Amino acid sequence: QLQACGGGLAQAGDSLRLSCAASGRTFSTYTMAWFRQAPEKEREFVAAIKRSGGGTFYADSVKGRFTISRDNAKNTVYLQMDMLKPEDTADYYCAASSSVINSQVRNSEMYYYWGRGTLVTVSS
Repeated sequence: QLQACGGGLAQAGDSLRLSCAASGRTFSTYTMAWFRQAPEKEREFVAAIKRSGGGTFYADSVKGRFTISRDNAKNTVYLQMDMLKPEDTADYYCAASSSVINSQVRNSEMYYYWGRGTLVTVSS
């Protein structure tokens, strides 16, 4: 079970940090990811982090502004969002996959577990 939080209202240029807490004892073995869905748009990949030491991946639109990290001791994955833009407005979802190869980390169909979205609204 995944529980995301940390969304809210922000102005362009501000920062927010999303958190996603996972239940279970095998969190460290999962690839964790963030996706987002803006109104009337399809869900899109934001960032992913492989299990311990496995690397991070970002959408081009957030590269250099967002940072994904994980704390396996706390069963939590984070998304630090800096230099927010109005186009970052969306519902943000965390997801988990027990087995996904690097070339498929951006594919939402590879993730079996999903949390409820947390809304991020960025005003200009």
